[in-house]
Amino acid sequence: MNLIKNIEGKMKLAFAVSVGALVAAIIISIASFSLASSMVAKERRQIYILDKNVSVVATKSDVLDNREAEYRADIAAFHEYFFSMTPDNQQIERQMNKAMYLVDATGVAQYNSLKERGYFTNIITSSTIINCVADSILLDMNTMRWKYFGKEKIERPSMRTIRTMVTEGGLMDIPRTVNNPHGCLITNWKTLENTDISNEAKKLY
Repeated sequence: MNLIKNIEGKMKLAFAVSVGALVAAIIISIASFSLASSMVAKERRQIYILDKNVSVVATKSDVLDNREAEYRADIAAFHEYFFSMTPDNQQIERQMNKAMYLVDATGVAQYNSLKERGYFTNIITSSTIINCVADSILLDMNTMRWKYFGKEKIERPSMRTIRTMVTEGGLMDIPRTVNNPHGCLITNWKTLENTDISNEAKKLY
């Protein structure tokens, strides 16, 4: 009788050990799969850049490390392309073409509205030079929303004007291209403020 109980006890112990080993194996498998998936996802976010000075050396960097700086550069570049102008029709068209690659339909709509009102024609006929300078850019990386604060310095033959500018919009990641090297698109762009803060008459000789 004792022998039978002994055998039953050993069988229960063996069963418990087997079940424990199976559970441990499942846990280890799930943890290994999660770790491997995380490593693969991280690896996909990395790019390899060949060092120009040493042809056999490659350095690795995470594309997300500098993403915020790229977003800010994209926003600043768009505003410079769209608002900085010289009285040259071809130059204006080149600037607008560059700007349109960085913005969605809201930018196209604003461009068409300015064109219909004769804004660009007036710049050419009045020999006006406009420089757009960024003061600051507020960027929320969680919501991908931004607000741009800047100034327009407008030089006319008889007048120098400084105008404040506040715009806002969103950002959307897109594939990188030659015309959009940062791979982000400005969305829902609108102008909140565009007000003259100073007007200075020039001396005419």
